[in-house]
Amino acid sequence: MKLLVGLGNPGPRFDGTRHNIGFEVIDELASRFGVTLNQAKHKGIYSSIQKGTEKLILLKPLTYMNLSGESIGEVMRYYKIETKDLLIIYDDLDLPVGKIRLRQKGSAGGHNGIKSTIAHVGTQNFNRIRIGVDRPKGDIPVPDYVLGKFSKEERVMMNEMVQKSADACEAWIEQPFIEVMNEFNK
Repeated sequence: MKLLVGLGNPGPRFDGTRHNIGFEVIDELASRFGVTLNQAKHKGIYSSIQKGTEKLILLKPLTYMNLSGESIGEVMRYYKIETKDLLIIYDDLDLPVGKIRLRQKGSAGGHNGIKSTIAHVGTQNFNRIRIGVDRPKGDIPVPDYVLGKFSKEERVMMNEMVQKSADACEAWIEQPFIEVMNEFNK
């Protein structure tokens, strides 16, 4: 069983914001698989699906970003999911808009959703897709920036990155993550 988690904040006011790009990837995967996230449990909303021989859970934590790990930890314990079968998709200020980077481990890098995940999962050794949102220009505070929406030009690039990230998630169903990393980090 594999757990795919998109990080974000619940509620319509956060739709389309930089911090919610992980939610967008999970929505794209749900659309591709023809499912809706209709199970509300473990402080999140999710759907379980069978894809070939692999059972998948698509999860959007509803705890708000800074407490995402609470939901992820609960789902992992309940379904007895190992960290090697966890993939987290989230926004990253240290990558330019329109760039994704896959990694198998790493620190939180200042991302509160990842800090919470590390605290509740007990390790920083888990698969991740980091989607670049770039750093704010000028005097815009980081919280305002990540809770802001993309410009029209950025939105076009981000739509492509949502597709590419969903492609990487689908590839992971069939291939080891290291192979997916090598393919999508080019």
